[in-house]
Amino acid sequence: MSMDKFHTLTQLLDNAGCQYKIYDLGRRVSEIDIDQFKAVEENRQPYPWPLQQHAHLSISFWQQGNPPWIWFLRLPLDERGLLKQAAVGDFIKYVIEAMGATLNSAPTEEEQEKLAANPYTFKPNDDKMAIFHALLRHQLSLPASQYYEHAQHYLTGDTGWEQWQGVGLQGLADVCARIKQENNSTLLRKALMNLPMPPLYALLGCLEHCTLPENLSQRIAERLENETDQPEPDLFLISALIRALSGSDSILLSQQLKQLLAVQKLCHPEVLVAIAGRCWNGLADTDLASQFLLRLAETEDQALFNQLFADLVMQPILRGIMLQVLHGQADPALVEAITKLQQHARGQV
Repeated sequence: MSMDKFHTLTQLLDNAGCQYKIYDLGRRVSEIDIDQFKAVEENRQPYPWPLQQHAHLSISFWQQGNPPWIWFLRLPLDERGLLKQAAVGDFIKYVIEAMGATLNSAPTEEEQEKLAANPYTFKPNDDKMAIFHALLRHQLSLPASQYYEHAQHYLTGDTGWEQWQGVGLQGLADVCARIKQENNSTLLRKALMNLPMPPLYALLGCLEHCTLPENLSQRIAERLENETDQPEPDLFLISALIRALSGSDSILLSQQLKQLLAVQKLCHPEVLVAIAGRCWNGLADTDLASQFLLRLAETEDQALFNQLFADLVMQPILRGIMLQVLHGQADPALVEAITKLQQHARGQV
């Protein structure tokens, strides 16, 4: 079968009779609706969650009775956020050469290496891998990892909060992916105020990719407010807590962002990067977006301002708002940062 027949990955997968799931792995690990992805592939809409002008995604596919294959892909986007078709065509060619158009011949070791070494694959970091595998296994009704029960038991506090060294990141990710099951939400809520820093950071890193129940969101917000009230707040902890709130109710997230952005000393670059990277949905409000860009300008790090602005303006949900803020500013620090941003952009053309 001619490889010219296939212009999109979903055409190839549908033709081979595969079932498949698609996740974004660039920002928050979250599933992309297949119809939405087909619209993206056909350039009918921009990629929903671009990162550094690329789509970072995973495609898990399987045929009846077979375990899933997983591709981790980093595909380039144009300045409008649309997929570059030539890159997709290139990757399809690699796949057909290695696996055939029916996707049911197991590639030889050499073909596997060739497929893995193509320029479009990438390896997500360990945190994202752990939560991605946990979410995917849960969604496919597969059992959790062997670390799940131990993590659950640790989170009861019965073995002592200091006994965290044997708790696997994968186990914590499994608890977070199964947040609505068993007693997991309650376990997490109680543990949040007691965990030592290493497991707390690991747990918050998993939660930032999950949709949170209201009572757990409230507990994270309490922990965040408690930290921001300290005489010497831990800005790295604040950054981890606000990232963890990205899956909370939009009203709670907006409220927490407003409180953080109101206090200049809390707006360390680490905190601003966390907001842009995980809580961008919370900036879909002109006042909050404007306040965020002002705090970013006040860091006097023009390279960071240019980088985060360029990233945020690529988000379809924020594009109009960011451009509106860009053209309607009166604050001197922000006006200066925007002027330098525009000069930088003209210099690159």
